Amino acid sequence: MKTAIYVRCSTKTKGQDVENQLIQLRTFCKRSNYEITKVYEDYESGNDLNRKGFNEMLNDARKRKFELLVFWSLDRFSRSGTRQTIHYLQQLESYNVVYKSFTEQYIDSAGIFSDVIISILSTLAKQEKVRLSERVKAGLDKARTKGRVGGRPKLNQDVIEKIKEMKSQGYSNRHIGRELKIGNSTVGQYL
Repeated sequence: MKTAIYVRCSTKTKGQDVENQLIQLRTFCKRSNYEITKVYEDYESGNDLNRKGFNEMLNDARKRKFELLVFWSLDRFSRSGTRQTIHYLQQLESYNVVYKSFTEQYIDSAGIFSDVIISILSTLAKQEKVRLSERVKAGLDKARTKGRVGGRPKLNQDVIEKIKEMKSQGYSNRHIGRELKIGNSTVGQYL
């Protein structure tokens, strides 16, 4: 089976590297008679959605350059939250690529319980969304009791008029935002 390995650690500093993961994953693949076609490495946070190695791996999975992805653990694969991690795993499945977590044997889409695992992970993703929403609402309620109102602060009328004037002169949202020291998306809200 054509196999890819994905390894990640947060930083190359402080003596961190991916070598410990690689040694064991290569040994595991050899013992399982998996043909390693490529190793993808990242040295950045698992929260970062623009990890070079990770994005290259997903792109190669889409092109079916491998059939199996092996990674050390789910937190080495992604730390983008349950919903985003499930999304990545479902992406792999949609490309007909199976995956295995080396340290978490139950995360194995090639195993007999793959449907059960996906169902459980999907349920966890839904619960994470509910808990996040509850925490946000609780935080807004707490702020209201202290007299604060949630959301972005409103722009004063002078700034709004300046946005409209600059836009009528043909300036881009980015330019206007930079000049007025506000976000591009905020500029767009007032056009």
